[in-house]
Amino acid sequence: MKRYWLLFSQAVTVLAAAYFVVATLQPDWLRRGATRSSAGIALIEAPPSPSAQPAAGSFSAAARKAAPAVVSINTSKAVRHPRSNDPWFQFFFGDQGTQAQTGLGSGVIISPDGYILTNNHVVEGADEIEITLTDSRRASATIIGTDPETDLAVLKVQLDKLPVIVLGDSDQLAVGDQVLAIGNPFGVGQTVTSGIVSALGRNQLGINTFENFIQTDAAINPGNSGGALVDVNGNLMGINTAIYSRSGGSMGIGFAIPVSTAKLVLDGIVRDGQVTRGWIGVEPSELSPELALTFGVRATQGVIITGVLQGGPAAQAGVRPGDVVVSVAGKPTNNVSQLLTAVASLRPGEAASFELQRADTRLEVSVVAGTRPRMAQRR
Repeated sequence: MKRYWLLFSQAVTVLAAAYFVVATLQPDWLRRGATRSSAGIALIEAPPSPSAQPAAGSFSAAARKAAPAVVSINTSKAVRHPRSNDPWFQFFFGDQGTQAQTGLGSGVIISPDGYILTNNHVVEGADEIEITLTDSRRASATIIGTDPETDLAVLKVQLDKLPVIVLGDSDQLAVGDQVLAIGNPFGVGQTVTSGIVSALGRNQLGINTFENFIQTDAAINPGNSGGALVDVNGNLMGINTAIYSRSGGSMGIGFAIPVSTAKLVLDGIVRDGQVTRGWIGVEPSELSPELALTFGVRATQGVIITGVLQGGPAAQAGVRPGDVVVSVAGKPTNNVSQLLTAVASLRPGEAASFELQRADTRLEVSVVAGTRPRMAQRR
């Protein structure tokens, strides 16, 4: 036993001596990752990590997948001063001529054929539209069609080897899912921000006629309009379109149009040049106790009809002012937004079942929807 103890003591003594010599003559050997800069400054660097393995929690793979398909959109249009034709204005200020007004936004390449989705308000009234890809290629874009009622527009460019985004299923999104917003805020260059889905089905915001927004706290700022909202796999979930802000910048409340809506608009514009929606010719209002009392109807849910266009599809089917629409083609209509969406989805020329509450009686009528008049360009 004494022999083993002696060997152990000698080994410890040798190791301690070796450590002292190394610490005195080559202290850098004892510092993991230690190095010296070109100026001779001692630094400690992290060991290199495999490039194929992103850090835990990183969204870099999703960003790499989706970002190349998100483009920057620059628009310009010639404008004249509203009083430029006034002789007195010309006398004092001279002929101001036309001035170029520029705009900035984002878009998403959704087809190798060159189709790009963006917001209508990004390109509305533009004389020239130029898109810039992440690989620095530039090209002029033409407007294939617009849909002001959803604030969407379809552009097209003639370029080869375009990066194309993968469309996801926005109907499968859930509150709390992580998402990324990709665009060109304030013209600083392409930017990726992250957040979660804060709410689904947002409507009655007064932004568009047809509203079914995805709400997110991913930072969306001016210039992000028309950009992509993607999931953690880099698949497109929505088109960023609006923010709630008191300062003009992000306050954590942004809205995106679901890709399910965008696909319907895309198909309608490319196929027919416009989106064809159903229309029945009524003036709907939110059901309130005061309106129910005024029209003498006993209903607690639905949308009350306060006006019916004479000779319109609803009038021909027997719908009257004071009727409460409970459902359309089996879909409940609990507010005006749901009624507008349900009617818009009807195919013009085909009959659909409307469940009504009239006074204290439930009845069902068949309405043959007409074609919704195209909304005048706005914004």
